[in-house]
Amino acid sequence: MSTVAAEGEDLLTPSSPAGRNTGRPRPLPHALLPAAGATLLAAAGALVAVGCFLGLYIRPTSDDWCAAWKTRDLGVLGITADFYTTQNGRVANAFLSGLLYSGGPAGTKLLPTLIAVSLTAALVLLGRRLLHTLGHAPPLLLLTACALALQALLYYAGTRSYQVLLWAPATISHTLPSVIGLWALLMALTTVNHPHRAVRTAGLAGALLTGFALGTLSEPFALVSGLLAALTAVLCLPRLRLAPTWRPLTWCLVWCTGLACGLAVLYTSPGARWRRAQQPEKPPMLSPAELRATYEDWLRMWDTVTGQRAYLAAATAGLLLGLAATLRTHRTRTRTRARPEPQPRTEPGPGTATGPGRATRAALLLLPLPVVVLGSFAVAAGLRSGYGPTGWTYARTWTSFLLPMELALCGYGVLLGAWAGPRLAARGPAGPAAATLAALCLTVASMASLVPALQQLTTTTVARSVAWDAQNARIRAETARGATDVGYRPLPIGNLAEPFFTSDHRRDWVAACVSRWYDINRIHRR
Repeated sequence: MSTVAAEGEDLLTPSSPAGRNTGRPRPLPHALLPAAGATLLAAAGALVAVGCFLGLYIRPTSDDWCAAWKTRDLGVLGITADFYTTQNGRVANAFLSGLLYSGGPAGTKLLPTLIAVSLTAALVLLGRRLLHTLGHAPPLLLLTACALALQALLYYAGTRSYQVLLWAPATISHTLPSVIGLWALLMALTTVNHPHRAVRTAGLAGALLTGFALGTLSEPFALVSGLLAALTAVLCLPRLRLAPTWRPLTWCLVWCTGLACGLAVLYTSPGARWRRAQQPEKPPMLSPAELRATYEDWLRMWDTVTGQRAYLAAATAGLLLGLAATLRTHRTRTRTRARPEPQPRTEPGPGTATGPGRATRAALLLLPLPVVVLGSFAVAAGLRSGYGPTGWTYARTWTSFLLPMELALCGYGVLLGAWAGPRLAARGPAGPAAATLAALCLTVASMASLVPALQQLTTTTVARSVAWDAQNARIRAETARGATDVGYRPLPIGNLAEPFFTSDHRRDWVAACVSRWYDINRIHRR
């Protein structure tokens, strides 16, 4: 029987008094792993906390103006109907926007914190499941630190940090779906093989409804999650012996059905038809010229992503977590192998499950690669179709494949750490200590590259909030005196549109929404 070391206990024993080595390595320094976890938690937590704090300085811009006045004048159901009939068909998106803006400015200010807390909890729970599957006791401190590190990369490593975390229309459309998707995955893991049929049925119903909602919330995420579910369904065929029953396959198919129904409602909506009518004529998406152009856009996207060295922190944080979990639950394999009595070798009978084959396990291990590669190409194709040749620059949509990429890097790091931990420990305490310190230093150094951009984001956001508050007070005072045409000074932030972004006033939808918000006829440049 194997023994598991308690948390903080010396994992490895010294030599016997007689000088004979017992076959077990010497102990690591008692406080090394907790100190590493606390260091990473402090570094990553500080970065995420700054983003949550900046939520207090969020002020309306671009689509905020339109969503705010529509929610105020039409109500939650009214803005939902407006999106379906005249905008883009994203009814779930409109419903969530209505709920958010119905609370006034407080909703947008609290949204970054709500997303950070929800995503942290989901990542920690998924990490616990992964480590339990590998046979290790999950260290909660490092799990939380890794969850925060992945979030810091998601928010700040890209080129549109303000849009990914602080601009509500983008966070609802492209950041929130990933959070919902992770909780849906947890729901699947909890219910798919539950012994009670009612729970399994509830899980399938939840998958269908959640998939439908996400299909009308975010097209990029629907494409990436649908691809992941479809590939997983193939691996869950009972013949491949990865899943002994049809239940996981059924869950994946129900999820894809929900996504397909949601996308169908979105695509056939009057709002989506109107939006497509505004686009100029272009070649079919599957024509050779468009496929080549999409491929070039896809390369540009990945050139930007691979040029950001901070993403290395996802893999090194996973490596640190894998090392810590393995060393914390180190099993005395030498003693275990010596004790068991030899068992007669038997061949499996015709009805005996033999487990997945090597090819199936390899396909499962490599599953994230086609999801990230093909999913990112699908996002590039959708952006080119919707926004034209510059669509690939809408980096807020990249979240749909960047989070799976980060999770894959972290997961591979965990597997590497779980594989290397016992082998390093068998050679003495120096190996595990050096590997732990190296992984920690690489992670912190990679994340440190995010600090300058975060400083710039902080300065810009706070300065704009001060200027916006002063201008808002002036406009309110002028409208209170009966003014119907007031001056407005554009306050651009995060590469988002502000009033007067175009010289044609008839096309200046931002200025029109600002006028509606202040209940005046028109604004002019100040």
